[in-house]
Amino acid sequence: MMENVLPGATAPYSALFYAAIPGLPFLGFLLNGLLNRKLSGTVAGLIGSATVLGSFLLSLTLFMGFKYQYTVQLFDWISVGSLQIPFGYQIDQLSLIMLLLITGVGFLIHVYSIGYMGHDENAGKFFSFLNLFVFSMLILVMGSNFVILFIGWEGVGLCSYLLIGFWNKHTNYNNAAKKAFIINRIGDLGFLLGIFLIYLTFNSVQYGEVF
Repeated sequence: MMENVLPGATAPYSALFYAAIPGLPFLGFLLNGLLNRKLSGTVAGLIGSATVLGSFLLSLTLFMGFKYQYTVQLFDWISVGSLQIPFGYQIDQLSLIMLLLITGVGFLIHVYSIGYMGHDENAGKFFSFLNLFVFSMLILVMGSNFVILFIGWEGVGLCSYLLIGFWNKHTNYNNAAKKAFIINRIGDLGFLLGIFLIYLTFNSVQYGEVF
């Protein structure tokens, strides 16, 4: 059973507040991706860093005011027969710690990368991939069910492939990226099988109904 859950507990902030935590890095991904060649490496890095810093501050706000575990349902997502999967976030001690870790360390990585990648002509693309990586990790740890967890996992795998093979003119980097991609796909099979077995056993993929 889950601990520290109050009956009928509601989220203390609006849905937009929670959506903004992964939403800010996703905004950085869009801006740097669309404006890749129009932005200097430094500006692209500052955009990427600012969005992750914003997510860190929002996560810190949640952490400081945390009193009980709850689920934020953003919208109805998948409805097929008896299968009902809303898109929502699970807010608890573990997810909050992971949010601070991902956004805090992610921000430092972005800042370091400004000096490391600022000279590269494709710095905007690099920071867009880095922002997407943070977004995917946040979705992975915030999701309220196993399907959202899987989507975040897939995003992390995709970004690993894109970042490892960023300098795609080098054969070694390309080979390493392909190896990472293939290994992740093997793991996906076990992941999907596990989700399927969980649904057959509990008739749900929601954390609150499984644990």
